[in-house]
Amino acid sequence: MATIMQKIKDIEDEMAKTQKNKNTSGHLGSLKAKLAKLRREILEPAKGSGGAGVGFDVSKVGDARVGLVGFPSVGKSTLLCKLTGTFSEVASYEFTTLTCIPGVIRYNGAKIQLLDLPGIIEGAKDGKGRGRQVISTARTCNLILIVLDSLKPLTHKRLIEHELEGFGIRLNKEPPNIYYKKKEKGGLNFQTTCKDSLLDHDTVKTILSEYRIHNADVHIRGDYTDEELIDVVEGNRIYIPAVYVLNKIDAITLEELEILGEVPNYCPVSAHKEWNLDGLLEMVWEKLALCRVYTKPKGANPDYSDPVNLKVGGSTVEDFCNHIHKTMLKQMRYALVWGTSVKHRPQKVGKDHILEDEDVVQIVKKV
Repeated sequence: MATIMQKIKDIEDEMAKTQKNKNTSGHLGSLKAKLAKLRREILEPAKGSGGAGVGFDVSKVGDARVGLVGFPSVGKSTLLCKLTGTFSEVASYEFTTLTCIPGVIRYNGAKIQLLDLPGIIEGAKDGKGRGRQVISTARTCNLILIVLDSLKPLTHKRLIEHELEGFGIRLNKEPPNIYYKKKEKGGLNFQTTCKDSLLDHDTVKTILSEYRIHNADVHIRGDYTDEELIDVVEGNRIYIPAVYVLNKIDAITLEELEILGEVPNYCPVSAHKEWNLDGLLEMVWEKLALCRVYTKPKGANPDYSDPVNLKVGGSTVEDFCNHIHKTMLKQMRYALVWGTSVKHRPQKVGKDHILEDEDVVQIVKKV
């Protein structure tokens, strides 16, 4: 481990000394590829070494999972207590929480699992503290709440982002529109739709050479960096939305709060005084992008108390059936839908019909 860490430090030092220009882009891309491979070795050590990157053993329940991530003593446990009613030890000293404490929020008919993760420290991605367990569990979440102390420097935000990025988590980003496929022969087939792309044929070839890949199709549909290409080649990156929860706003002035308000995707709260917790829940709901679909038994009113929660955009009647029971789709003849996804109310649809938020569905079974 020490040897790998020294190699990482040497590469980072060389990158810091190298000027960024067109002539050095290939060399920098090669260094970044080496860095990504070394970081993968830390996260996935050789077989028989006991394994790494194993998260806390917490069963996933409900419609979505949200993780509280932050440095020690920023108020994560207090937030869990106030939002879910679950007890998590709270104290004025650091590292009060030593394991993962789960709780459940019921909001808009959905069950959202909230995880209070132990505080991480700088260097967590390299195995310091319990960082590897914390970030491994964070990778399983649908949303990450990065809890920051309003009284501490805002540089803590960038430090946490750096730790999560080192573990392959990309916050508030979409996967790059890059098509990549290895092949047995034919060399490198490189195409790009961007005239002044940051990635050219030579840079892509240099990066792939670090992975001993000499035959591949690479089609870049946009202006992407060498790091984003490396993410696609590595193939183990997770893209998760995040909200920056600025806690303890009761201890700062209104002027300071306005300055902090310039942080994108932020939500100011005071967990202790229960300020703006409703605003936080609204933001969590918006980021999770859940689509509520209500069931309607034949000859009865829709059940608005217990919706089926699916992902917004692209969720079909087939997904709805599979969410209820895996045998329902085989029994379905057609479905009747009321709501914004249809022109008529009700409208007869098939299994490929895309549902929208607050649709009502009645499944008509085969005779």
